[in-house]
Amino acid sequence: MPSVQLLVLFGSQTGTAQDVAERLGREARRRRLGCRVQELDSYAVANLIREPLVIFVCATTGQGDPPDNMKNFWRFIFRKNLPATSLCQLDFAVLGLGDSSYAKFNFVAKKLHRRLLQLGGSALLPACLGDDQHELGPDAAVDPWLGALWEKVLGLYPVSLDLTEIPLGVPLPSTFALQLFQDAPSTVPQESTVSSLGPHRPPSESQPFLAPMVTNQRVTGPSHFQDVRLIEFDITGSGISFVAGDVVLIQPSNSAAHVQQFCEVLGLDPEQRFTLQPREPGVSSPPGLPQPCSVWHLVTRYLDIASVPRRSFFELLASLSPHELEREKLLELSSATGQEALCEYCSRPRRTILEVLCDFPHSAGAIPPDYLLDLIPRIRPRAFSITSSLLAHPNRLQILMAVVQYQTRLREPRRGLCSSWLASLDPEQASVRVPLWVRPGSLAFPESPDTPVIMVGPGTGVAPFRAAIQERVAQGQTGNFLFFGCRWRDQDFYWEAEWQELEKRGCLMLVTAFSREQERKVYVQHRLRELGPLIWELLDCRGAHFYLAGNAKYMPADVTEALTSIFREHGRLSSLDAAAYLARLQQTLRFQVETWA
Repeated sequence: MPSVQLLVLFGSQTGTAQDVAERLGREARRRRLGCRVQELDSYAVANLIREPLVIFVCATTGQGDPPDNMKNFWRFIFRKNLPATSLCQLDFAVLGLGDSSYAKFNFVAKKLHRRLLQLGGSALLPACLGDDQHELGPDAAVDPWLGALWEKVLGLYPVSLDLTEIPLGVPLPSTFALQLFQDAPSTVPQESTVSSLGPHRPPSESQPFLAPMVTNQRVTGPSHFQDVRLIEFDITGSGISFVAGDVVLIQPSNSAAHVQQFCEVLGLDPEQRFTLQPREPGVSSPPGLPQPCSVWHLVTRYLDIASVPRRSFFELLASLSPHELEREKLLELSSATGQEALCEYCSRPRRTILEVLCDFPHSAGAIPPDYLLDLIPRIRPRAFSITSSLLAHPNRLQILMAVVQYQTRLREPRRGLCSSWLASLDPEQASVRVPLWVRPGSLAFPESPDTPVIMVGPGTGVAPFRAAIQERVAQGQTGNFLFFGCRWRDQDFYWEAEWQELEKRGCLMLVTAFSREQERKVYVQHRLRELGPLIWELLDCRGAHFYLAGNAKYMPADVTEALTSIFREHGRLSSLDAAAYLARLQQTLRFQVETWA
């Protein structure tokens, strides 16, 4: 009797859910189970009615939203006209990845689990709720859940007794065969991150637009602790269109110094050219890699050597290592019992893949090139709120970006890949082009000219609100109320002159909170409370919309508490009624939040 074909479908925003899905695929193959791993939106969801066994791995993003690569699936699976017996033949399990510091912890996994049950599916296990806040990360929940899952699956779908499990120390075949050219081809195709766009196809991840960078200007004072940039791109002829609230995705590259160091540690020739051949049918070539491709291009634009490696990295590197001592240490770091050691070595100090490879030089030097794409994840695009309006700046797109740099116990400062790369580009010294594309964001602003808008955006959280204010002013909408907070008026007060000019014209009411300019720190939530009567009147009498953007750590909870206190004090509502009032604002999209970690 042939074994069942397991299907693993994932929705991933940052790559963690994809990594777990691929781990499931590896563990299935080690147990001699046939397995396909696909992102949810690449799967023909109508075929779900014929699948016997599916594991769903899904992250929760933002305020309980599904990741971008499962939004089409999400819309389909929640159609009200789907029969209650649609999935009566399906055995399923749901593995969720979330962060318990957010109110809607693992909301997507919980909701999907309930929906699959409603459609007649049979759950093999309760949903797994991995938590990024756990000191050992999501694996603290994932490891025991997977043990129970395989026991259940193999009980229902036993494999042939003569097929023994492939032990962990034995590497599985690589996904691709990397075929090296002995000599450089006589005609070398131009390596680019963009294909030519058809007249009706806007730029996308598979075909980004190479936008010329026009300006790259530091907008914080020279003595300020943080380097924040206002960067402008020319999008003339790109076909890109956007409105306030949309985001731009930028595809970064590794630094030349890191690329050179990586090639030296692995003994690779950056000029060497190769082609990729999938080992199994149905596996597509990696997006964004030309064929043929150079090692330099692969490492610079595709392999995320500056990311913090996940447990699966150590597992595969151990199986490829010829060095006994290094292999023992790698196996310890990839084991379930070694997760505290892995956290101490890698996760807490944010040690990168490149740094780990330098720490294990014998293992690094022995990595077969075929395994590079299995070992190292691809560089993911970074999303930025667009901070300009096409109505105010035609053919231009601007972002406000904080350059990420911080210290851990490691000697070298930790640096954000994309922000450091963008900050290093100087359009005044040479022509600079950046691969980018645009997608809708999570904030949507009212079209009615009479609807007031209250915007709370401390720090770089003000970015989407500048776009909204420019757009609304250009359309003659004047009910704009901006609460902006920063540390010092003379160091990080972004667009001070622009706001003051709009105030003079009667287009904007600006309320500021400079937290360090007095003995007691003052934040935006304090200013909201001070103007409680105005906030209540705008929301309750004039139908205002309320928006909040910025760091997810404390500010959203503090602002939400300030709002509910205003409802209690100035709306004369009980605590229960104030919470219900806020919930109604959220349900009707009159209270919208965009935060980031």
